[in-house]
Amino acid sequence: MSEPDFDIVIRGGTVVDGSGGEPFVGDVAIRGRTVAGVGAISGRGREEIDATGRIVTPGFVDIHTHYDGQITWENRLAPSSGHGVTTVVMGNCGVGFAPARPDQRELMIKMMEGVEDVPEAVMSEGLPWNWETFPDYLDAIEQRHADIDFAAQLPHNPLRVYVMGQRGADCEPPTSEDLEQMRELTAEAIRAGAIGVSTTRNLAHRYRDGRNVPTITSEVAELTALAEGLRDAGGGVFEILGDDRLSGEETVALLRGLVETSGRPLSFTLTQPGNGSDRWLVILDGIAQASADGLPIKAQVMPRPVGILIGLDLSLHPFAFHPSFAAIAHLPLAEKVAAMRDPELRRRLMSEQSDDPHAFFKAVADDTDWLFPLGDPPNYHPAMEDSIAARARRAGLDPREVIYDALLEDEGRAVLYRPSANRIGERFEGAGQVFLKDPNVLLGLSDGGAHYGMICDAALPTYFLTHWAAHPDPAKRVDLPRAIRMLASDTAEAVGLRDRGRIAAGLKADINVIDLDRLQLHAPRPVYDLPAGGRRLMQAADGYDATIVSGEVTYRAGKPTGALPGRLVRGAR
Repeated sequence: MSEPDFDIVIRGGTVVDGSGGEPFVGDVAIRGRTVAGVGAISGRGREEIDATGRIVTPGFVDIHTHYDGQITWENRLAPSSGHGVTTVVMGNCGVGFAPARPDQRELMIKMMEGVEDVPEAVMSEGLPWNWETFPDYLDAIEQRHADIDFAAQLPHNPLRVYVMGQRGADCEPPTSEDLEQMRELTAEAIRAGAIGVSTTRNLAHRYRDGRNVPTITSEVAELTALAEGLRDAGGGVFEILGDDRLSGEETVALLRGLVETSGRPLSFTLTQPGNGSDRWLVILDGIAQASADGLPIKAQVMPRPVGILIGLDLSLHPFAFHPSFAAIAHLPLAEKVAAMRDPELRRRLMSEQSDDPHAFFKAVADDTDWLFPLGDPPNYHPAMEDSIAARARRAGLDPREVIYDALLEDEGRAVLYRPSANRIGERFEGAGQVFLKDPNVLLGLSDGGAHYGMICDAALPTYFLTHWAAHPDPAKRVDLPRAIRMLASDTAEAVGLRDRGRIAAGLKADINVIDLDRLQLHAPRPVYDLPAGGRRLMQAADGYDATIVSGEVTYRAGKPTGALPGRLVRGAR
């Protein structure tokens, strides 16, 4: 028998190629790492995949993750890789692990613990620290093989501390010499292969002890130095987690100024606040005008409420910061549950108030009016009248008593859902209805690799396809070609990765074969498989028949094959 013409041929699927064009039934041939042909393929493949009744899509590109640490200690970038994602961009929100001098490593760990809910013990044991500069970090992770590709951004917080030392950590203003060095190191990182630079001025970003992270007080001149570094390098993108202290008009002016300085694309985090402010609408109008003026500014949005998860086996719950809980917080779950069933401890916990220096964590724990049973499959769009507090009040009960009992269900493994931001509109669908119609938004904020005990939004692609692309209301539904484009080519192009995100001859062979009829998202669950026995939330899905990265099948029926073709992506493509 003659040699096969191709390595893989995917036969008879409905190809949704990522361009936004109409789907068509056809074949996809793969040779080596690239797509060799699309349409009617007469040649034979070394492996043939029957995709009849399935959709065939590009691999998804997630531009907002925090796998900066995870890539150094393991080869699977889960949960993202279990949801059709084939490329991730990490180093978002201005936090990460490089550059860092040896005496600054502990600070970087504590910063990631406070901002991204990654346990200190996990990082202390897992990080090899075989780098100092950001180019060193890229060289280190280039040696890593993974189930999907990964690209890195230069985070502003480590950069600031690297340049300024303790002055930077203490939020002191930089000198002109400091700004020049930040500019030079930004350009150096981009030339070495950083996909961009990121920063944060969000007040929720604090160390675990409540102190602000260093960049919270950064003035425009410091952000401009980063933008100048991008301009000097002639590449890269700017990612910023915004400052709610600014008005909508001030925010737009800042973003425009950074893009005008850098000449490079910029994306920023945008959510709908729960206080009724129209600031987010002002910002959307402002970036629409910026786009019309030729300035590439996009808003990264989550198409549902950010899913903060509450439970006794997770980072937060309404009694986590009560004084009497401290004595049992370290116990294994079964012992914790047994202790909480003691009437005397229950009485004390119910009588106490929470106390914690981290304002955001405390606010989440104290907000008991917005707690819902999550369910399996998870329901991210409940009706407000279905909250535990609303049900308790209708029954004449104390909501905290009912929540206490709910936390003890399933021997303490119950997971409750607390929607955060984007929670306006009937059944919390306001964000999706508005954001998804706007041409200047990007799907983002999955935070894969972070918030190990609090948020599991890395399943965003599966949620998006099962909720919005299959919405029963045609007025709300996102048609499938546009949904796939938003998950793949829009995000890929936003960070300059034009070799992926679409299915076309000559492009990278990152592909999903998906059974839409079976596509289903399961509830997140905690697993203890991180360094030092650390916990993280994992979320599985059914319906992914195959995921292919660089021409190799990495997942079949949701199970890893062991193939690790994922590599560091250095710079734009």
